[in-house]
Amino acid sequence: MTDLALQPAAPADPERRQWLIATGAAGSAAAVATAVPFVSTFAPSERAKALGAAVEVDVSDIPPGGMKTVEWRGKPVWVVRRTPEMIAALQKNTGALADPASARDQQPAYARNAGRSIRPELFVAVGICTHLGCSPSAAPAGGGNASLPADWAGGYLCPCHGSTFDGAGRVFRNKPAPTNLEVPPHRYVSDTRLLVGEDKA
Repeated sequence: MTDLALQPAAPADPERRQWLIATGAAGSAAAVATAVPFVSTFAPSERAKALGAAVEVDVSDIPPGGMKTVEWRGKPVWVVRRTPEMIAALQKNTGALADPASARDQQPAYARNAGRSIRPELFVAVGICTHLGCSPSAAPAGGGNASLPADWAGGYLCPCHGSTFDGAGRVFRNKPAPTNLEVPPHRYVSDTRLLVGEDKA
């Protein structure tokens, strides 16, 4: 009986080797061709890129006391031109606010001031209540709204559950909203143009 382990290996077939290499190369190419479209589906769509892009806003046509709303990342962003009276009113109810100094991180460092803004006269905020995501509305001073105190100095009221915010988007104490309105990153590209969603050139 012959020991198979001691038999010499059969000589390699050059033609067979070429077929194995060709088959392996074709299989690899097919795998790559299949993987590329699959992996590309993980890239964000053009719509998703657009939703995350910064939005340029012309602020020259906003009248004193007026507001312009733009969409950024699917959220409404308010750009408000405050009057001198609106700016002065920010000091009126400081003691009644939950976070008057804006200590929580709901605004960039450059907006951590009483007006929560780069320029005192222009206020930029995401117009979504921090309670359940409702949309507050502007509530000017002397508007005669029964849901607001008689000495209301102006600001924003969320009609869903009664949260109130001052003219800098700071929430009043003992209201459902736990935090101030969010101030998005933004910067001025000129005296009349504002870029929302980006704060570095």
